[in-house]
Amino acid sequence: MLKKPNNWENVKAATERETLPKGGYVVKILDAKTITYGTAPNTFDKLEISLDIVEGDFKDFYANDYRAQMQEDKKWKGILRQYTPKDDGSEKDEWTKSSFKAMTEAIEESNTGYHFDWDEAHTKGKIVGCLFRSEEWEYNGKTGFATHAFKFVSADNIRQGKFKMPKDKLLANAVSHTDSANGGFEEISGLNDLPF
Repeated sequence: MLKKPNNWENVKAATERETLPKGGYVVKILDAKTITYGTAPNTFDKLEISLDIVEGDFKDFYANDYRAQMQEDKKWKGILRQYTPKDDGSEKDEWTKSSFKAMTEAIEESNTGYHFDWDEAHTKGKIVGCLFRSEEWEYNGKTGFATHAFKFVSADNIRQGKFKMPKDKLLANAVSHTDSANGGFEEISGLNDLPF
């Protein structure tokens, strides 16, 4: 006969995680910070923007996902990672500048009276549209697809369905960071168990 574990009545049963369909969603920026990657002299910065969906059938998707995670090292999955310009005059940097400007303009268009002032902390609480694409992954010999934040657009364009979906990102078609320069954003009041 099996032995019943202690505290069995309070154990949460593991469930399959819900998957976010690729598409366009209206999101709220919960947090934004600049992170440096690499080792000197080959470093680069990304603006990492934590976000959650605030309208539609998938409202609070990332907050719900965070709460449902069973492991001790929970991770917030709603992140758009945007390369920041180096201002080094290179062709790659010109592309990064262009995509960064598209991001800031999307936030400005979505928030009447807001003007991006180069302090990423001031984006917290702003509403914006976000395109989420499907990205292929490989881990320990297994592959699959996950949906990730890719690019900000006007919130009204999302609401009106006026947007073009980006292509899926496949492993076989790996691209440089300048080709995928739009890519992660986090504040939900009253949700004290969240990481921010």
